[in-house]
Amino acid sequence: MLSVLIPTFNYDITTLVENLSRQLRDSHFAFEIRVLDDCSSNTEIYHHNKTISALPHCHFSQNKKNLGRTATRQALAESAKYDWLLFMDADVLPQNENFIHHFDIENQKADVVFGGITYDNKKPEKDKMLRWKYGKSRESRPVSERIKVPYLSIISGCCLIKKEVFLKANSFLNNFYGADVMFVQNLEQMQVRAKHIDNPVIHLGLETNTSFIEKTKRGLESLYFFEKENKIPDNYRPIQKAYQSLQKNGALRFFMAIIRTFEKTMLKNLESSSPSLFLFDLYRLYYYSQLKKQSL
Repeated sequence: MLSVLIPTFNYDITTLVENLSRQLRDSHFAFEIRVLDDCSSNTEIYHHNKTISALPHCHFSQNKKNLGRTATRQALAESAKYDWLLFMDADVLPQNENFIHHFDIENQKADVVFGGITYDNKKPEKDKMLRWKYGKSRESRPVSERIKVPYLSIISGCCLIKKEVFLKANSFLNNFYGADVMFVQNLEQMQVRAKHIDNPVIHLGLETNTSFIEKTKRGLESLYFFEKENKIPDNYRPIQKAYQSLQKNGALRFFMAIIRTFEKTMLKNLESSSPSLFLFDLYRLYYYSQLKKQSL
């Protein structure tokens, strides 16, 4: 009835799989857990992850070369036995022991179900504060907020979805970081039934401030690419709307000049132990505006 699918790369997934396996065995319905390693370079973690194959209905395999998250998820979906897929990122963990039960899979009428994401209240190391603050402020949102923008609120790091729906929505295999924007756009265009519930996972894998800034830039590059290729509207994400507002009000050139002047100071703050999300938003808008300028 349920295929749990976990793409991984250089991350220990044994605790996650053991947790899910225990809950699924208690659920008394058919299941499988499939882990696909995207050609990890850390051999110690790879060999440790292989041990999950000893658990009932658990399978571990590895790509022959690094394909990226989107193609890895596609391969997992194609190999899945069952009609319901539960995608889990490697670096999450269910917040409660009734995680599987709360999805109510046997009676579920929606096409895609998102339970939310949360973060540990304990502050992380100083060099990981930006990712932690961003996650707690922007990603960890209650159901009442998520349902206002039901598609844009979906984070594929933990998502229950019908197999036929996923295969149709995951129709692009480009190895882009931040390709979720295309995925949720496809879900919206397909007008699938999206449901939000209170059933979060804890996001454990925090990147360093520097790494998160670089990944954010890559995500913005993907957004710009999809927009330029007319795959998504130019006003789909809030950052696109903010850019258009600056342009409409004739403030874009002034904004770019001011941020350019203080760019190094802003980056120094973002890489510090007390990063400002306001400055992070300005920097993101500045970087996106630079990408847009290249096409003029």
